[in-house]
Amino acid sequence: MPISPNHPLRRLFADLLAKQLPGDYEIAAYVGDLLTEFVHVDNLYRIRNCSGKPLEDVGAMLVESNPILNAPSFDREREVRKHIGDYTLFVTGMFPEYVASLSRRRGMRLDSLIDYTKAGKESYRIVAAFDQFEYRHVSPLFRRLAERFEYCVYGLNRVKTDLQTLREERYLVWKKDFLDIN
Repeated sequence: MPISPNHPLRRLFADLLAKQLPGDYEIAAYVGDLLTEFVHVDNLYRIRNCSGKPLEDVGAMLVESNPILNAPSFDREREVRKHIGDYTLFVTGMFPEYVASLSRRRGMRLDSLIDYTKAGKESYRIVAAFDQFEYRHVSPLFRRLAERFEYCVYGLNRVKTDLQTLREERYLVWKKDFLDIN
């Protein structure tokens, strides 16, 4: 179930991103909506292969997006590429330690060979290339997301720091209240 437009979490993310990504309201709003959407972990892994299995690796998603390999249509290519851009932006910004650990992980995982930043930028560029018909109005946003990918990653990393600070401040208030009661 989607989170309502007036939900406090959506407003919190919007406020934090407006502070961390100033100058482009549309990008800040998009990334805020992305954070809200990915609160539900099922949305992180909503792309499924032809067998219905959720894809958890960017490498598998790239194969799924390719019209020559698995994507049955250009609309499917766009859908999966948009998700790759969103997923890599989110993970790289919020969990950079995970991305950094991919090359050191044991076992043969395709993701250990993938540059998340490059895959995200390329995916957003491909989504931006869908600039006709119903996609005409959103194409410029995805072009800017590709161009400013690293800036968005940095903004998300700052949001992560802000959220940790808010959590610590809230904990200190709860701790003080608890100690005052007891």
